[in-house]
Formats: sequence, C-alpha cells, structure tokens
Amino acid sequence: MSPENPTVFIVDDDVSVLRSLSRLMRQVDYEPRTFASAEEFLSSPDAGLANSCLVLDLRMPGLGGLELQRKLASVPASCPVIFISGDGDIPSSVQAMKQGAVTFLSKPFENEDLLKAIDEALEVHRRSMIARKGKDAILERIRDLTERERDVMSHVISGELNKQIAFHLGISENTVKIHRGRVMAKMNVVSVAELVRHCEQAGFQAASI
Repeated sequence: MSPENPTVFIVDDDVSVLRSLSRLMRQVDYEPRTFASAEEFLSSPDAGLANSCLVLDLRMPGLGGLELQRKLASVPASCPVIFISGDGDIPSSVQAMKQGAVTFLSKPFENEDLLKAIDEALEVHRRSMIARKGKDAILERIRDLTERERDVMSHVISGELNKQIAFHLGISENTVKIHRGRVMAKMNVVSVAELVRHCEQAGFQAASI
C-alpha cells in the first residue's frame, strides 16, 4: 500500500472490532493502525502522522476515550477524532463533540456512515495542517523582524498613521516609513489588510492606542 494513503488509527479494546475495521479500511485504500488501548496509542511513534484521523472507542479499561481526546487536544494539529461506542450516553456524546470530535457513532453503525465521517475527518486534518504550516511560516517571519520593526508593526496593524506611530515611539516619521517598508517586505505582504490577517493568524497583538 502506498505511504501516501491516509492513515486511520483505530483504538478499541474489542479485538473483533479492530479486525473488522482494519479490513474495511484496506478495502477503501486507507492504512489502518490498530491499538487495543489508549495507552498503547499514546506510546506509538506514529501517533502524530499527517493525513490521518482517529477512530476511538468511548469506554475502555484504563484511559478512556474522552481522557485520550483531552490529552490529544494539547498537541498542535492532532488528528481529528471519531468516537464509536456500544453504550454511549448523551452526556458523553455531547462532551465529546464539545471537545472537538468530528462525530459520534453508536455501535452497530453502517460502514458508509463511518467512511463518510473518516472522509470528513481527513479533510479537517488536511486543512488544519495547511493552517499550521501557514502560521509557522508567519511566526518565522516575525522572528526575523528587529525589535523596532515589531514595535512599528504593532502600531501599523492597530490602524495608526505614520505620524502617530512616530509620536508614540519617539522617532521621526521618516524612520517610521523606513521600518514600515522593511516590515512589509519581510512579512511578504502588499497591504496593511494582509498584514493584519497574518498577525491575527500568528497571534501577534496590535498596540493599544
């Protein structure tokens, strides 16, 4: 099977479920990786693979599905979760969705429903990875700015004019223009609106006016 095929992690303490879902994944050219416990999954070096999603049983001995989901929430761009359960209650399903699960399927479920959920989860993960790479690139550009350039940028994205920035920073308006031009070039943007969007994506704060 091609390494480019999406990976579907399956975590369930029921061996028969692992086997049947593995067969289903291979039938549609997905790469299944099965784990009999949440702890086994967390110890796997492949748990952070791109182009992947996680099919997760809600109730298991030891670490349960909701607890594993909470642990994964702290990992940047962690793979999306699809919950499956034979005895899921409404509060648990609501909690799972609040914590970002793609969907919650009750056993027994139709294969088509699971495959549809997996397709949705993989698309979510693809977009998340793209957004993460974009954010990382922006953060790298911000790190390349000098301290003064970052000061100027924080005022630019707050909507201040050059003369206002000069007053607040105690420098000449011409110096502001020079730093502003360098900021635009280093940040690889052509407009203030684009600069604002990039800073918002990276979590860079505007100056308080």
